[in-house]
Amino acid sequence: MKDNKVRIADIADELGLSTATVSNVIHGKTKKISDRTVEMVQRKLEERQYIPNMAATLLAQNDSRIIGVMLNNHEKYEGRVLEDPFVASVLNDLANEIERAGLFMMVKLTDHIKEIVRFASMWNLDGMVIIGFCEDEYQRLRNQIRIPFVVYDGFFENRGRICNLTIDDYDGGRQVGEHFRQLGHQNVLCLADNKICMDLARYKGFCAGFGEEVPLWQIPMQTQARHAFYREHLEELRQFSAIFAVSDVYAVDVMQFLLRNGVSVPEEISVAGFDDSPICGQIFPSLTSVRQNNSLRARTTLEMLRAMKTDPAYQADRCLPVTLVPRESTAKYTKKTV
Repeated sequence: MKDNKVRIADIADELGLSTATVSNVIHGKTKKISDRTVEMVQRKLEERQYIPNMAATLLAQNDSRIIGVMLNNHEKYEGRVLEDPFVASVLNDLANEIERAGLFMMVKLTDHIKEIVRFASMWNLDGMVIIGFCEDEYQRLRNQIRIPFVVYDGFFENRGRICNLTIDDYDGGRQVGEHFRQLGHQNVLCLADNKICMDLARYKGFCAGFGEEVPLWQIPMQTQARHAFYREHLEELRQFSAIFAVSDVYAVDVMQFLLRNGVSVPEEISVAGFDDSPICGQIFPSLTSVRQNNSLRARTTLEMLRAMKTDPAYQADRCLPVTLVPRESTAKYTKKTV
């Protein structure tokens, strides 16, 4: 069998660099190293699979007691991912549960899931929680590192040694659709920034609960572009009696836009969101939303990480229930008069 154990000296020799330079790149000490050199070293490390081997060695030696939370720094957050109400709520419950377990939480923002390999190795993480990625790269990541990780809301085929913790997006949408139907609404709209993954599941559930297929508007992710879109379609918006936005952020945003433009909520248009983040009860009118239990999710995450630590072959796909929480932003339909 070919010995694939790679040393820092091997990497340095192949690149014509000093071992100190390669070591500094591995440990993130790159202030005095050119971007070109850093990229060249990282590419070679990945090519020779040095980082995955280092991660396995470090993890076998001792426990850091650090749980890394990897967040997708997606463009829709406009550079403010940690200020997003849902993300903040998730991190709060995770922090509480991790602290209760006597562990430490480290948060990492990343634009690409590939960066997780180097980060996890550098900090000798005991486990990871990966949030916000909607792509089929988790299996490749699993094959590169041995550190246990739990995926939040992953849409992929679990081919082994991964824990995927989702919520019942379809049923959440169904509950909103049923709520609007019971309130007597007949002309409703769904807002989302894409038509895939969880947003698509929420939309399909919404249609099922309402009893018929309803329009789905794909709205811009960026705030200014989204508001311009709403202004352009204001008269069309007024034709609907109820709007379901697939996240609280978009629900609050469209509700505030309507109010600024003289449309009463819920008298003229009812609005509902998804996630039931703390902001729902802090605004007026308070927002009807689908609640997911982030505290239960955090506890389940730690249970999964412990199971994976005990049994490296452990895998699980869990789907947690959600519940609609009606508030002031939705009301019985009253026929509009001109």
